[in-house]
Amino acid sequence: MLEEPRSPKPVSPLARLFLQEDLNFLVTNRIPRRYATLAMAWFSRLRSRRLTKLSLSVWSTFDGELDLSEAREQEFDSLQDVFVRELREGARPIDPDPSSLVSPCDAIVGASGRIRGTEVIQAKGFPYTLMDLLGDEELVERHRDGLFVTLRLKSSMYHRFHAPTHCRVRKVTYISGDTWNVNPIALKRVEKLFCKNERAIVDLALPEPGHALTLVPVAAILVAGIHLHFLDSPLNLSHQGKTHIDCATPLTKGQQMGHFQSGSTIVLFATGDFELCDTVVEGATVRVGQPLLRRSTPAVPPEGVPNG
Repeated sequence: MLEEPRSPKPVSPLARLFLQEDLNFLVTNRIPRRYATLAMAWFSRLRSRRLTKLSLSVWSTFDGELDLSEAREQEFDSLQDVFVRELREGARPIDPDPSSLVSPCDAIVGASGRIRGTEVIQAKGFPYTLMDLLGDEELVERHRDGLFVTLRLKSSMYHRFHAPTHCRVRKVTYISGDTWNVNPIALKRVEKLFCKNERAIVDLALPEPGHALTLVPVAAILVAGIHLHFLDSPLNLSHQGKTHIDCATPLTKGQQMGHFQSGSTIVLFATGDFELCDTVVEGATVRVGQPLLRRSTPAVPPEGVPNG
């Protein structure tokens, strides 16, 4: 007697999730990442409004619909113009409390908290060290036992980033590297991912003694360079190894610092009498100008920004 064919076992929601993550990781990482990024840089500069609208329709199917209602301009000649769009005046009010250190970008909050000596958390079970990321002994000691916040910019978000407080840029170190995706799926699979990717280490001087701030914009696949507005030229994959650039650029709280070509990540390190705000929790969405940290003592007013 012939047996009836058995019905395939239903796939559990957890198994389906793992399959989706495997596919996402394969599509966004197991390709020639560098060449894909350089190709995207070329494509995004093509000037055609029709092509730009078509590209945005395709893009929206992968990362949700782009909200361009806050953009200063409503017509875009290229995909690059969309990515680096400016917002209309007043779209991102900056918290006026002098004790606050605000978010430099629109982002999803990732790992954050207290640095354990010099060990930082990328994702659960995936630590890295300050030396791995910063490559500078002075900065490592400056931020030992300090605080950190990981901020992930989705590709559909506003891509410009701003000064978290009144400060002065002392030095920029650009490190050429890989272009792994920086989404949560990759962060759970690639050890020390931020330390492998292209990044800029922006050393910021604060007025108060014993206080320090460092921003690390980390590029990712399809991010064609990190643009810092106070430098003469963009930082991109044409550079090799480390590039050190001394600066003496004052910035006011909320002032534009630079932009990415597409979504990426900024890791912020702070040392001093700072505390994380209650709203800074993993998975939360923050916007430029909203408080990330607060000082427990009054901040020095803007005229106290150090000279170097």
